[in-house]
Amino acid sequence: MEWVIKIGGSLFPKKAIELANALEGENCLFVIGGGEFANLIRKYDNEIEFSEDVTHETAIDAMDILVKLLNDKLAFTEISYTIEEAISISDLNKIPIMICSDILKENDPFAHSWDVTSDSIAAYIASLLDAKLLIATNVNGIYTKDPSLSGAELINEIDVNKLLTFDESSIDLMLPTLLIEYGLDCYVVNGEYPERVLSIMNNENNEDSFEYTFIHNE
Repeated sequence: MEWVIKIGGSLFPKKAIELANALEGENCLFVIGGGEFANLIRKYDNEIEFSEDVTHETAIDAMDILVKLLNDKLAFTEISYTIEEAISISDLNKIPIMICSDILKENDPFAHSWDVTSDSIAAYIASLLDAKLLIATNVNGIYTKDPSLSGAELINEIDVNKLLTFDESSIDLMLPTLLIEYGLDCYVVNGEYPERVLSIMNNENNEDSFEYTFIHNE
């Protein structure tokens, strides 16, 4: 498996389906974010305060729901529950789309908190597969501050150690720590433009062609 592509829940449903269809035939695995379902759990947690174990588990369940819905609209994917299944599906020239709950319950690699989202989970899966990581979201990459605010500037390339100092960005707070631990680089790109994702995967990208962020280790 060459790539793990995290398709952000913010792209679901239409943009997620369009992006996935554009990647048919690529040597990759899909991890899907929890989208509005996970955001609703976070909202309830802010209002009522559930246990961290329960919010962690149910947010992952939200990811699994979107996996099943997305897979239903694609002819070339197959749901995988283990790394071994994912490899077997890929060997059949299909794209595995990962149900992450089982493997996370078995190995429990993270602290249970909202600092960990599907970004970190995708990095974990990429580490198990020794694959490259790309996060497709609904913004162009990582910015100097909230991109909706005046003066926000896109960061084209950043050392992962510098990201440790960021309080908030378009990736989750745990991801930089995991990229260091796993020795991974990461691309963050706007998945509303599938051609940008394909350009990065096929090494046809350059700084002048479109905006994205490359997070590198050293």
